[in-house]
Order: sequence, then structure tokens, then C-alpha cells
Amino acid sequence: MTVLRYERRYPDPIEKVWDAITQPERLVAWLGEAELELEHGGAIKITWLNGDEDGNTAVYNGRITRFEPPNVLEYDGDIHGRLLWELSPDGEDVTILKLTNWTPAPDDIRSKVAAGWDIHLDHLATALDGGAIDWPRWYQDHFPAWQEKEARYAVELEG
Repeated sequence: MTVLRYERRYPDPIEKVWDAITQPERLVAWLGEAELELEHGGAIKITWLNGDEDGNTAVYNGRITRFEPPNVLEYDGDIHGRLLWELSPDGEDVTILKLTNWTPAPDDIRSKVAAGWDIHLDHLATALDGGAIDWPRWYQDHFPAWQEKEARYAVELEG
């Protein structure tokens, strides 16, 4: 099991970031289509929309294991393992987001998973600014940046 950790600062109030990680109509702008039962033990399903060149996508099915609005959301499931989202305010209009992923990804794809979460956190910044990812164009618009991140993580995770 590999543990991936990320920390980002977003110039937005904690409530706005919380909504972006818990509301299906907000999640689709930066992560994928989501179905969530927002309660401890609730089901969660995320269908990623950033497919590969052949249109293949991933689907995550799991359960919410911690639900402490607006600070902690944790879920555990199949393809990406356990994900812990921790939000804390830094002043009135800045939020620190910490994401920890205990991933069961095999060694040969863990750098791809690491790069994927990194680019989705970039997409979250876009969504918080009022934008949305054009999912049908993801491969053309964002795949090169993902490749750069994947190459960097391949070196870091091997070291």
C-alpha cells in the first residue's frame, strides 16, 4: 500500500471548498460524476470523466467512513482505496486542503495515480474560480500536463 499526500491552499472560504468536494453538481466540474449519501456509512460512487484516448474511464465505489462537515470527509473503496480530505481555514477566505490517499495501486501505476490526484487538485482550483473542465477535451487539453506530473512522480516514488 502506498500513501500519497497533498496539501493545497485555495483562496476560498472553507464552506465553498467543502461544497466542491461533497456536492455532485460541483464535483462534476473538477473530478467526475458522483453519487453520494452524505452521512457516515453512506455509499459513494465516482465516475471519472477524464478518459484515455480510447474513452476508457474509471469508476470508484465505496463507503463514507468519516463525515465531519465542513472539515473532514473520508471514504474507502475499491480502485483508489481510502481517501481522506481534511479542510482547515487559514483566515476568513483561505482554505488549506490536505488529501491523503492510501492507494492499493500496484507499483507499476502508482506514479499515474499520484499524477491523477495532483491534476485533479489543479482542476479543483479551476472549479473554485468558476470554471469547469471540458471533459470531452480532457485528453487533448490536460493529458500533456498529466504526463509531466507522472514523470516527476515516477522519479519521486522510485527514490
